[in-house]
Amino acid sequence: MTQSLGFAVQDFLEHKRAIGRKYQSEERELRLLVRFAEAHGVSGLAQLTPALIEDFLASRPRSRPRSFNHLLHLLGVIGCLLDWALTQQRLETSPLHARRRRTTAGRIPFLFDPAQVRRLLQAAAALPDNPRARGRGPTYRAVFALCHGLGLRAGEACGLRLGDIDVDRHLLVVRGGKFGKSRLVPHGPRVGELLGEQIERCRNRGAAPDAQTPLFSFDERSCIHPGTASQTFHQLVVALGLGVPEGISPTRLHDLRHSFAVGCLLRWYREGLDPSTRLHQLSTFMGHVSPASTAVYLTISRALLDEASRRFEAFAAQVWVEAAR
Repeated sequence: MTQSLGFAVQDFLEHKRAIGRKYQSEERELRLLVRFAEAHGVSGLAQLTPALIEDFLASRPRSRPRSFNHLLHLLGVIGCLLDWALTQQRLETSPLHARRRRTTAGRIPFLFDPAQVRRLLQAAAALPDNPRARGRGPTYRAVFALCHGLGLRAGEACGLRLGDIDVDRHLLVVRGGKFGKSRLVPHGPRVGELLGEQIERCRNRGAAPDAQTPLFSFDERSCIHPGTASQTFHQLVVALGLGVPEGISPTRLHDLRHSFAVGCLLRWYREGLDPSTRLHQLSTFMGHVSPASTAVYLTISRALLDEASRRFEAFAAQVWVEAAR
């Protein structure tokens, strides 16, 4: 008997959530596929056809900005469902006919140097208030500083609440990060001062002294949306006129996290430490399950190459001296 498409989608969602994925927007999209299929007389997973999937994609609205990216995401979600069904032997072949994407080099992020970060934070601090956002400048300055200074994801920084700040132990509790994981993030006195100033602003604007009160909010009820922070970041970067070298992708808010990781590696080289012995610590700090995930962030920069070359030359010099004896 052919398995119901609805049951297959439910099993797929449970599988993803069992391994820590949230899959909230993906669930809404797959439910739309189920309803569309049922409206066209298709109820079984094996009854899906390439034509039906193409009709479903064509039925989605395209008037919104970034609708093309939305369709690509939707196609990817359907592809994940069908690939899973194949591995579970619920399908013999996938009805999704998509062209193989051209293989290209991985995305190279823009790495901020200290001077560029200072300019960004100064520009953020100077942002004017508007009727719906009081304290806009210092708020965005603090968000961007946490993304760069502690390597937080935008959603993690924007989602912080008063109860997540442990002032006495100099700790942040980052809740519900990627794959729903939480972690403790220690910080130094400069970040502690930054957080203390933000907490004081919360009190001055009359926010309730409750653990669930958002640390970054313009309406005292909900956290700043990371998408809004990303738009503000992009506007500032354009205004600053930061030159993007050839072959480097346009700047994103997430690049501050990349810059943090590379900055850690560079600092270890300059301090004479062995980076390979500290990658597990960096991986844990950034909320990764293994250094393999952290390696994605370790883009090779000119400064990093220079430090690695100096270390190799110092090592090679000793080898040459010993070989000459």
